[in-house]
Amino acid sequence: MSVARLHTHLDRLEAESIRILRETVAECRKPVLLYSIGKDSSVLLHLLLKAFYPAKPPLPMLHVNTTWKFREMIEFRDRIARETGVDLIEYINQEGVGKTDPVHDASRHTHVMKTLALREALAKYQFDAAIGGARRDEDPARAKERVFSLRGAGQRWEPRKQRPEPWGLFNTRLDDDETLRVFPLSDWTELDVWLYIRREGIEVVPLYFAKERPTFVRNGALLVRDDERVPLESGEKLVPKTVRFRTLGCWPLTAAVESEAADLDAIIAEMLDTRQSERAGRIIDLDPSDSMERKKREGYF
Repeated sequence: MSVARLHTHLDRLEAESIRILRETVAECRKPVLLYSIGKDSSVLLHLLLKAFYPAKPPLPMLHVNTTWKFREMIEFRDRIARETGVDLIEYINQEGVGKTDPVHDASRHTHVMKTLALREALAKYQFDAAIGGARRDEDPARAKERVFSLRGAGQRWEPRKQRPEPWGLFNTRLDDDETLRVFPLSDWTELDVWLYIRREGIEVVPLYFAKERPTFVRNGALLVRDDERVPLESGEKLVPKTVRFRTLGCWPLTAAVESEAADLDAIIAEMLDTRQSERAGRIIDLDPSDSMERKKREGYF
């Protein structure tokens, strides 16, 4: 793809995403931006700032903190909130703190600290539209999503009840027990995201860049040990390796990849050559009894 065609492609994606963000704010009573601290959230926040520049975006960011995020992620989150001036709401399911184990029961941990926590947060603050950075290319279940995805009572998703969106026309009408999940990056790919990050100079968490980190292997997954809460088991040992992450979540559930890609150009070159799914490093996705579609029906983002 030529440089001119690339910029035109990214310009079209940007324009459509900004239109979706503005329409959400115009049509919804109380929207919120879900901020996971990952690269897609960083792009989404950048687009939000562009959409309402020079004014401050008229909605807050919500981060559902499972208490198991990498320390670098939390430090990055707090600094970005200060620098952008966007209001940040952190929500933790306090009833689940210390009662779930991401290492030995990943499904329950995800349900309690992510799905239930998100549902509780959206209900507590009475948000009627939650804007997130999920993309259709990530997972078959996410490919079924509309841009404006209808949620029924209890934030539950029913694929058969989703509304048609012909020619980019969106239906934002809601009954009292209904809400929306909005996906402005639906048509972006992982490569689009990285190309846009490079073009716009968007800062992302350093965990995306290759660096020597303390790693250990458990159940075939290459993990980076972020704190002492997960003791090494018999036969395991910490080995320094040059690794990075393609996706970020709770650190015991997010596998790293060995890589030398320490800058954006190297990451993009790696994306052009890879044949492995971006979410292959999300250990929770590997459980066949806990599919993405089932989690989404329960309210997972």
